[in-house]
Amino acid sequence: MTARVEKRGFATRPADPEQWIKTAESPPRASEASAYTARLTIDVTPELRGRIKIAAFGPRRHRRRHAARAAVARISANPRRPHMTGTAAPRVRGGPMPSALPLDRMTRVELTWIEKKIEYWIRFGQAANEQIIDRRQRILSFRPNTVFAFVRWAANDFGTIISRIDIVRAVEPGEAYQTLPFVRPGGEILLKIEGWPKVEDVLRHVDAIEAIGIDADAVSPDHWRHVHNRMTAGHQPRAYTAEQHRAFLLRDKVQP
Repeated sequence: MTARVEKRGFATRPADPEQWIKTAESPPRASEASAYTARLTIDVTPELRGRIKIAAFGPRRHRRRHAARAAVARISANPRRPHMTGTAAPRVRGGPMPSALPLDRMTRVELTWIEKKIEYWIRFGQAANEQIIDRRQRILSFRPNTVFAFVRWAANDFGTIISRIDIVRAVEPGEAYQTLPFVRPGGEILLKIEGWPKVEDVLRHVDAIEAIGIDADAVSPDHWRHVHNRMTAGHQPRAYTAEQHRAFLLRDKVQP
C-alpha cells in the first residue's frame, strides 16, 4: 500500500486580524519555500484602477510641479544669474558648440571632415579664430560683417544625403539674422544653393572671380543675391567684373 499523503489545510483564522497582518513573517526554510509560494490576484473595476493610478503618481507629479515653481522663483529672485552656459550640450556629428548668443560678437561655424562621409568646409572667408576640437572637427569664428562660403556635403551607404553651399554675412549683435545648421547664432544668407551640379557651378563662379584678382569675400553682397536668384530660376548668372567691383567700393565709401 502506498503511504497516505497528508493534505494541508487552511490556517485557523486569527483572533486579532489587524495585529496578524502587521506582524512580520519569518522566512520559510529552503525545503518549505515552494509550499508558501503563491500569487494573489485582485479584480478591480476600471474606475477603481484609475483612482489607484492617480493616488500612486499624483504626489510625484505635484512634487515635480512644486520643484519647478521653486526653481523659477529662485531665478526671478536673482536676475543676474546666467540662464545659459557658455557651451551647449554635445551634438550629433559634432562636439560642444558655443551658446546662441556669444559674448564676443563672433559668428561660429562648426566644421567636420570625415573623408567621403561628412565634409563641411569653408570655401572663402577670413576667420578671426580657430578652435580645434579633434582631428576631425574644428570651430571657426568670424567677426561681424565678414562674408564667408560654407559648403556641406554628406553621404551614406545609399548615396548623397546633402550637398549645399551657403554664402553668409556675419551679423552685428542685435541685428536680425537667419538660422543655419552648424552656424551660431546665424547670419544673413546671401546665397543658398543645393544639389552638387549647381554647387559646382557656384564654386566655378567663385574661381572666376578670384582669377581676376578679387577676393571672393570682398565681392558686393548684391552680386551673391543675383547669383542665387538666377540659379534658382535656372539661368546662368552674369560674371562679376572689375568695373562692378570698383563701383561697389566707391558706393560703400559714400554711404554712411
